[in-house]
Amino acid sequence: MSYVDFSKKLETISGITVTPFKQGTKEIDWQGVRDNAEYLVNKGIKVIVPCGNTSEFYSLTVQEAKEEIKTVVEQVDGRATVIAGIGYAVDTAIELGNYAKDVGADGVMIHMPIHPYITNEGAVDYFKKIIESVDLPSIIYFKNASLSDNVLHQLAPLEKLVGVKYAVNDLPRFAHTVQIANPNHHVTWICGTAEKWAPFFYQAGAKGFTSGLVNVYPEKALALLEALSKNEREAIWALWEEILPFENLRAKYNSGNNVVVVKEAMEQIGLNAGVTREPVATLNKEDKEAVEALIKKWGLKLQAI
Repeated sequence: MSYVDFSKKLETISGITVTPFKQGTKEIDWQGVRDNAEYLVNKGIKVIVPCGNTSEFYSLTVQEAKEEIKTVVEQVDGRATVIAGIGYAVDTAIELGNYAKDVGADGVMIHMPIHPYITNEGAVDYFKKIIESVDLPSIIYFKNASLSDNVLHQLAPLEKLVGVKYAVNDLPRFAHTVQIANPNHHVTWICGTAEKWAPFFYQAGAKGFTSGLVNVYPEKALALLEALSKNEREAIWALWEEILPFENLRAKYNSGNNVVVVKEAMEQIGLNAGVTREPVATLNKEDKEAVEALIKKWGLKLQAI
């Protein structure tokens, strides 16, 4: 498959997996990883991303990240496109990316560097070195608002760059970046901040969006994707209103709730999400009750916890 063709596969939902940790030990429940990947495939999610931020990527050791990529690839078994999240130091990201290729992943998503000191030129070097060193289609996860979007324009000519997961919620900025992008570069623009922002990013040029909701209620996320693809405005905003309370809960505490709300909702409907690892704490009583109320409103079946 050409890189151009591969980029078209990203015009959909990128379903970010969760990593279930066991109560007490906080070891990874590997059967849970398999079960959750199977759930996404069975529900029709076409792009599955292990080791994303909703997977609590930065709480994993390098060996755990490798095992998570391998486990998801094996479970999916070619039924969906698997994009492995990679990051940490440059050499570690390259190591993870080459490992992902060896075990059969279809592409990689390069996390934004978490180094406290970063410049535009340094970001270009970071992404370029990783993209050129890993023989897989690459997606950049761009979420640092202090960096210039010129970073993306400098990297766009790279053949293996097929997508940008744009996670800066500045719509005029994003629209301008898409408008001035060279159309000859095969880069698919992806809304990196899920369903809450997806309708707005679509109007500005996005062709896909990321989702943690798919781990809980994939039917709702897929309905939004279909409405967006057909530009069914009434359906778009009706679905958006239904999803918005969930995404607002995730956005609380400067998005500190991002993962734990998804996990709580999964557990409440009988899926295996497990607990979170530090630095993500247990959901407080108020927010837990809000999740339960939302699940009831959606008509999903609550399980005894």
